[in-house]
Amino acid sequence: MQGDNRVPGMVRSAALALVTASLGVAPSVWAADLKLFGSISGQVRNTTGVGQMGAVVQLFNRYDHLVQKAVTTPEGHFFFDSLTPDSYSVRVSLSSFVPAMRSAIPVRAGMDSHLNIQLANLFSSIELVYTSPGQTGLLSDDWKWVLRSSTATRPVLRLTPGWKLPTTPDRVGASAFSSTSGVIKVSAGDGPASTALGSEPDLGTAFAVATSLFGSNELRFSGNLGYASSGGTPTAGFRTSYSRANQDSFSSPEVELTVRQASLRQRAGAAMLFGPAVGVESPVLRTMSVKVGDQLQITDDLSLQYGTMLESVVFLESLNLLSPYARLNYDLGEVGTLEVGFSSGAPAYDLISPDSSLQSDLTGLAMFPRVSLRNGHARVQKNQTMEAGYRVTIGSRTYAAAVYQDSLREAAVLVSGATLQALPDLLPDFASNSYIFNLGDYHAFGYSSSVTQSLPAGITAGVAAGAADMLTAGPSETVRPALTPERRPWAAARVTGIVPGSGTRVATSYVWTPSGSLGSSHSYLTQRWQPAMGLNVSVRQPIPMVGGMPGRLEMNAELRNLLAQGYLPFTTPDGRSLYFIQFPRAIRGGLSFIF
Repeated sequence: MQGDNRVPGMVRSAALALVTASLGVAPSVWAADLKLFGSISGQVRNTTGVGQMGAVVQLFNRYDHLVQKAVTTPEGHFFFDSLTPDSYSVRVSLSSFVPAMRSAIPVRAGMDSHLNIQLANLFSSIELVYTSPGQTGLLSDDWKWVLRSSTATRPVLRLTPGWKLPTTPDRVGASAFSSTSGVIKVSAGDGPASTALGSEPDLGTAFAVATSLFGSNELRFSGNLGYASSGGTPTAGFRTSYSRANQDSFSSPEVELTVRQASLRQRAGAAMLFGPAVGVESPVLRTMSVKVGDQLQITDDLSLQYGTMLESVVFLESLNLLSPYARLNYDLGEVGTLEVGFSSGAPAYDLISPDSSLQSDLTGLAMFPRVSLRNGHARVQKNQTMEAGYRVTIGSRTYAAAVYQDSLREAAVLVSGATLQALPDLLPDFASNSYIFNLGDYHAFGYSSSVTQSLPAGITAGVAAGAADMLTAGPSETVRPALTPERRPWAAARVTGIVPGSGTRVATSYVWTPSGSLGSSHSYLTQRWQPAMGLNVSVRQPIPMVGGMPGRLEMNAELRNLLAQGYLPFTTPDGRSLYFIQFPRAIRGGLSFIF
């Protein structure tokens, strides 16, 4: 499938029809209102009850990762919707006022957590009112603020029946295990999902469990096991992580241990490559990594995320890889946010994917390092990246820009064709019927800019453009000297949204690059959107549980590079045709049980 870049017209039509059907469903088609998500809303006022415009409201999840950011309206209102039921924290800051912080804000399905925020020059406060969306009563929020401004009525409000002041749980008396959540995922697909991070095979069965340990600590365990869809070889990976959250300093030290194993399928002539001792057994790729990461709030406006990973790769020989990473974030308030990122060795998944959900854990666990052969010796791809980015939100629109410099060593790429004997040092890919070829070392420079617009009904649309050094094929008698980086433009568009009533999450993106290039392999350290080559569609459909069973079901489908773009043809001196592939076409689907 990966060896041909001429996709039949039937596939193109089906892909475009799927995108249109996913994004164009009218709300009236869905009769049931599932209400699977919650929201947080509020109003920022001063001590006299006047709404404050331009206050920066930051929403953090339970692991102190920034989820959303908003600026208050002229009346001081803000709103965060489509939130997964969980516990969140809010931080509000405005010039000439003391910042306000509120943690342990519960979000439940179909409910709205309303915050009354009072900023002051000495002490600021946030009051939580837990209501359902659209709730009305005899006393509106305006009357409550009038009563709050009167000293005589304040004691009465504090003694309102049913209102309980939030308390801090006793660390000694806290339960050893609480707030347990998890996900079990069964999937199947055709083709590997290869990115700049590594190769992500479809292993078949995955699970992840997270639990709170004595209140302020979190323990996670995840696994991914099965058989490669094309090779039918056993593959497995397991990860254990421990983190401790600190709400005051926004610091979350984390220790993580990951082990993976995959058997590579055999091919003709493998005994000559791996030696006669191998026989009919498949060579095994084993990896073990230990990662330590942390976050530090240096000042109110300056934060640092940093860490390092030591990875040991065993394949024919033992290889060690040290991968430090860091990102400095400077919040300029209404002017925007400035970030500088650095990554060396293996790509920093923590910086590339800021999402800390269990689904993200499973994605990162399945990504094996890019291993290749060169002169008969095993090599691991190493990326060194320096990047600077800027982001500002004006109303419902977000502007972003970034510039980066990449240095790749032992770069690996997929290759497919009918005459692979023309290339030396080919390594079978355990996730597909293709092979892995070592391109050597090269440098790449690029830049980008993007605009993201929030639309009604939870829809977000964005466009991006830029230029990057992409590998192109030139005349040469050997392959490595023929593939050289060349500055090429690119453009992208993306639309995400939630279908009203059903809760279906749809994400569609398209990245265009000139023909005759592999496309940019850069993964952004400072941007919230990672453009993927070609046409990509992702659909997540919640399924209501029956019989009052706990948890929820979710069907998901993912289609990557449907039009097989970025396949670089190469003709050997003797007239044989090959295709180099950076982002192969892949179709996946699965069923997840989330509790």
